[in-house]
Amino acid sequence: MNSKQIKVNVKSFFLEEQSQPSEDNYIWAYKVFIKNNSMNTVKLVSRCWKIIDENGYQKEVKGDGVVGEQPILKPGETFEYTSGTPLNTSSGLMHGSYFMTNEKGKKFEVKIPAFSLDIPNSKKIQN
Repeated sequence: MNSKQIKVNVKSFFLEEQSQPSEDNYIWAYKVFIKNNSMNTVKLVSRCWKIIDENGYQKEVKGDGVVGEQPILKPGETFEYTSGTPLNTSSGLMHGSYFMTNEKGKKFEVKIPAFSLDIPNSKKIQN
């Protein structure tokens, strides 16, 4: 099983109406698309996210599955979900890994590419 056959794409959205910049509280949602391009059925067992704010503070979030599910993806199937995260700064970065198993129970890691959490139309800060 080649972990590169599982494609992960993420799109982030700043939730202005839920954020309170005057209190250093910025909220983002992110939509994740996971596509199984392999010839095997796979199961997403757990996740590990690293969330880094513009000051370099890093938070790690680990847990079973995603959004209360441990999705099973047959060859060619896609699973998508939406989640969110708060930050104390107006920009940041997220990346991580999904831990999956194949039909034979063999575990493997799928890297989640880094994506930015930036307020639209604001001055970009390199994280």
